[in-house]
Amino acid sequence: MGTGPRDAGTTLGDRIREDFGGDRSPHSSPGTNALAVGTQPTDYGSGTESHETTGDGAALLEELRTAIGRYAVLPSEEALTAVTLWVAASHIQPSLQHAPRLAVVGPTKGCGKSRVLDVLHETVHQPMMTVNTSPAVVFRVIGKNPPTLLVDEADTIFGPKAGDKEDLRGLLNAGHQRNRPAWRISGPEHKPTAFPTFAMAALAGIGDLPDTIMDRAVVLRMQKRKPGERITPFRSRYSVPELHAVRDRLAAWLTPLREAAGRLVPEMPVEDRAADTWEPLVIVADLAGGHWPAKARAACLAMTRHEAVQDEQTTLKTRLLRDIRRIFEQEGNKEALRSQDLLASLLTDAESPWPDYGIKGLTAFHLSALLKDFGIGPANYRFEQGRQAKAYARNQFLDAWARYCPAPPQPAPATGHEFAPVRPAQGKPPAPPTGSLPVGPLGGTAGPKPAR
Repeated sequence: MGTGPRDAGTTLGDRIREDFGGDRSPHSSPGTNALAVGTQPTDYGSGTESHETTGDGAALLEELRTAIGRYAVLPSEEALTAVTLWVAASHIQPSLQHAPRLAVVGPTKGCGKSRVLDVLHETVHQPMMTVNTSPAVVFRVIGKNPPTLLVDEADTIFGPKAGDKEDLRGLLNAGHQRNRPAWRISGPEHKPTAFPTFAMAALAGIGDLPDTIMDRAVVLRMQKRKPGERITPFRSRYSVPELHAVRDRLAAWLTPLREAAGRLVPEMPVEDRAADTWEPLVIVADLAGGHWPAKARAACLAMTRHEAVQDEQTTLKTRLLRDIRRIFEQEGNKEALRSQDLLASLLTDAESPWPDYGIKGLTAFHLSALLKDFGIGPANYRFEQGRQAKAYARNQFLDAWARYCPAPPQPAPATGHEFAPVRPAQGKPPAPPTGSLPVGPLGGTAGPKPAR
């Protein structure tokens, strides 16, 4: 450890290079993993330029931040700061305790999610891009020097029609923390084998990812560009060389500092899992010095607080969907319910949050606003005897119910002879539905038929 006096303007990165030996070349980092299936991820972590010629780390992060902002419109300045630090943290991930996820989500297509992944692919450490993958592939490409996983169209992997993907979800959850291997029977001798799971990962898709992944992620909630917001078109002939130059300088700066970064315990403005997720980003900011330590912690606070509000709203909206489904079932699953009747039923439940929602309890306006994100809204509907009223159609809720609060599976009918056969219920058959509302297919967007 260095013992001599230090200049007051020396940054944390300068002190670490002095204490831990700044003359090591980037080539001293661990070798890349040789196991892979299909296309190998490209290893960009072994530049030839030493860190001593790359310039100040704070200036390099500013250059990276500018390059990212040139090709993508991020939802906030804090989000742009977070992406910059996440990219830089990928270059020290072999020394990290946690591998934060980056969730790039948006409500619709055309929000710039894939463009963010394009930029990440040219700047992160050892990228592995895929639009679909299996746990077996990921198990075999992760090693001591893991790749940075980039998964586009993640909604097709975790959506309600994607089938059983629990193994992949479990891998992504376990890989957030070091020393969480996945054990599998492997090889011709069928030996139990531990596969490492630790790797940073960015996932882009429409709608939120599973809660367990979002909870381990820095979340970018992308939106479509406003009129007047301009970006530079991403073209390989000039974009890739520019981004590769920044990437190589990042690797040359940070690779020699991996050992030192692994020993840092930064002061965090948040706790628990949020601190685990954001710690690598704050470590990079502290290594860079300048205004970056303050910017990193401000971004951490702002974005984690925003997600806390989103979680609360998501929980509340899911509760609303469940309560509305219960009301429809109590009403015999009618084609539509008057807005005022649905609202009255919600407010009669004293144990629910709806009587205390807002200032005077849940209103028709509140109800419409809470359901808007699901593509659900009231429309004019003609009921019996020609009466017309604003109503919510049951078939509007089917897709949201299937996605956000699926009904528990029904038990299989008994096949043994010890049970008596089920007899049909006595009484009159149910009356046919009334009204003119068409019933659409599952997941359809059909709403109430407008009254004439």
